[in-house]
Amino acid sequence: MKDDKKHIAVLGSTGSIGRQTLDVIAAHPDEFTAEVLTAGSNAELLAAQAEKFRPDSIVIADESKYDYLKSRLENLDIKIYAGSEAICDVVEGSNVDVVLVALVGFAGLKPTVRAIEAGKVIALANKETLVAAGEVINSLIAQYKTPLLPVDSEHSAIFQCLAGEGSNKIEKILLTASGGPFLSLGREELEHVTPAQALRHPSWRMGDKITIDSASMMNKGFEVIEAHWLFGVPVERIEVVVHPQSIVHSAVQFADGAVKAQLGMPDMRIPIQYALSYPARMELDVPRLSLSQTGSLTFMAPDVERFPCLGLAFEAMKTGGTMPCILNAAAETANLAFREERIGFMDMPRVISAVMQSSASVAHPTLDDILAADAEARAKAAEIIDNNTYLSINHGK
Repeated sequence: MKDDKKHIAVLGSTGSIGRQTLDVIAAHPDEFTAEVLTAGSNAELLAAQAEKFRPDSIVIADESKYDYLKSRLENLDIKIYAGSEAICDVVEGSNVDVVLVALVGFAGLKPTVRAIEAGKVIALANKETLVAAGEVINSLIAQYKTPLLPVDSEHSAIFQCLAGEGSNKIEKILLTASGGPFLSLGREELEHVTPAQALRHPSWRMGDKITIDSASMMNKGFEVIEAHWLFGVPVERIEVVVHPQSIVHSAVQFADGAVKAQLGMPDMRIPIQYALSYPARMELDVPRLSLSQTGSLTFMAPDVERFPCLGLAFEAMKTGGTMPCILNAAAETANLAFREERIGFMDMPRVISAVMQSSASVAHPTLDDILAADAEARAKAAEIIDNNTYLSINHGK
């Protein structure tokens, strides 16, 4: 017989968000249990997590790691699966209440779709799912009446600001951005930054892909698109505000001019726990915000000349259809190429722009349209990178 705990499937349990989710689960053993854990290729950490949390089942996407897990965990009553399709299968289990999607990139889309169709509560930390397929996801959410709770700190902040507001009109969403590690660098300096420099984020502890996206402000562009789909606000009424202290996590301006903001220390366990415990707030052992010790909070407009990825996201959303999916696919491909030192930091927006310029958008796409657009955009981005044809895209230089 199932207990009264919330049984959580953590997709991407070995990543930054996944590990912090398990911290939250461990802090509240009477409220939560880790029912399913999945990982891409980090079999060693997945095995250690399985030994500690004793989930019903685990999945490793890298099928070559299956034998290692089977051998290491042979004395435990844990089901072990391998392959990306198995991740989709386990979210449908009747013993799963909440699916926390912390997979990186486009890989989060299919499991999210399957979890929605299975009627699970979705705690979404994977922004690419809504960026690439927001219209499809929203249609499925409406069809299956599935709760979707945001885990990103900014979208959780907006969600919290809207609590109790009912149908009160949102005049504007104020989406805050830390500005990343290169906020004060000039355009020429940005041409020469290294992946190692870009991975040193001043405020947040994140995985490599999202940290690079944050440094280029591509991540904030994704969040603009995500906010549109989550809260039904046109992109024209979503304003990005650079806030280096990362204390104000976002804000909402209402029709009467009042602004509500959510503040707190930059710690992802806060929005993770809120998504898992919603609508309740539970105790959490994290550093507390002291406004008197914080001192000044500063805000400024973003510079899209130095950070063109943000402007490209607005452009993609205004075009609509499959263009945000094309943006995401090109951005993922360029991000990896930069981390592998095959292109420079400022080449990333050049690659993305070149792919967008050479791609047609399909209006009101189906899931098949999204999958096709993703594959085509990745192929174009790879070809553009290999042939250096992105060098003809200058973005104001």
